[in-house]
Amino acid sequence: MAAVLELVAGSYEQITFGYQVKTDEKEWTAKAEFTHHAHTASVSAVAASERFVVTGSKDETIQVYDMKKRIEHGALLHHDGTITCLEFYGTSHLLSGGEDGLLCVWSTKKWECLKSIKAHKGHVTSLSVHPSGKLVLSVGTDKTLRTWNLINGRSAFIKNIKQNAHIVRWSPDGDRYVVVMNDKVNIYELETATVTGTVANPKRIASVKFLNNSILAVAGDDETVRLCDVEKAKWVCEFKAHETRVKTVDSVNVDDYSVVVTASNDGFIKMWKIHLKEELESPTLLGEVNTSARLTCLAVRRTSPMQQQIAEEEAPQATTSEDLLPELLRTKRVRIATEEVVLEEESKPKKKKKKNSGK
Repeated sequence: MAAVLELVAGSYEQITFGYQVKTDEKEWTAKAEFTHHAHTASVSAVAASERFVVTGSKDETIQVYDMKKRIEHGALLHHDGTITCLEFYGTSHLLSGGEDGLLCVWSTKKWECLKSIKAHKGHVTSLSVHPSGKLVLSVGTDKTLRTWNLINGRSAFIKNIKQNAHIVRWSPDGDRYVVVMNDKVNIYELETATVTGTVANPKRIASVKFLNNSILAVAGDDETVRLCDVEKAKWVCEFKAHETRVKTVDSVNVDDYSVVVTASNDGFIKMWKIHLKEELESPTLLGEVNTSARLTCLAVRRTSPMQQQIAEEEAPQATTSEDLLPELLRTKRVRIATEEVVLEEESKPKKKKKKNSGK
């Protein structure tokens, strides 16, 4: 049976786009499934689980969508600052990081904040959950790499690094992890917690994704995606993915190959087929879709054919990005205006609270 994929992308224009991918033909096509304007600032992070999709924004909120019921579930309002990273652990928990330095653990059952950890003195720039669910790595603007014990919510290890890292990722088997600083990828082994190799990208790195335990896809501030063998710490393949810089990369394994999905500032989302053999060949383009928006983040969901059938029966007709764009530009001005009003209203009670606490 053909794989059922959904693409979810966030944009500078505050819109979240959802596409359903038809994979049973030679050229894959992405059909607009939903467009949602729940945020009042640009979308900065997105994550997807089997049931839920979550988006984080510069408006300090996390929006939750129930993809099973096809409804907006509500907003999570714990962070004070831009949401910088979101990651699901299985179907049970969501982890979020923000410019407030907090690392939060949420239960997806009742959407309660189970733990709120002051993880970094500056911003949390990235986080990654170990496949066991017991550890999480985080990096921030305080030039530290921190390991957290999720069982007790305490710091297990702090490593001072020379620069601010902006990406950290575990390998699928959890035996190694990578830390990205500007244009460099440092490869660590879990056993020794030391750097076993480093690769340098020609441009600043925007996004990375493990395709398997040894191959890492790296997207930088140019149109090229490069594949790195982390065991040998060397580049093994590269391909031109877009006409302008690649903002984000994600992947999902289908049958005997990997589907790498890239999104760019040019508004295009592209799907690439890569056979993960010993000798890597350049990928083939499976399909693409033009969102007509400046994309910021991306997530790929794999769903069951039954879920897709239910979604097709229940989901309202999505607006195409071309239809939405003129309306988007009008709505954007209104949204910004209301955001300013809300901030003014919220600042008054905050001042009162300070007065009361000082008495």
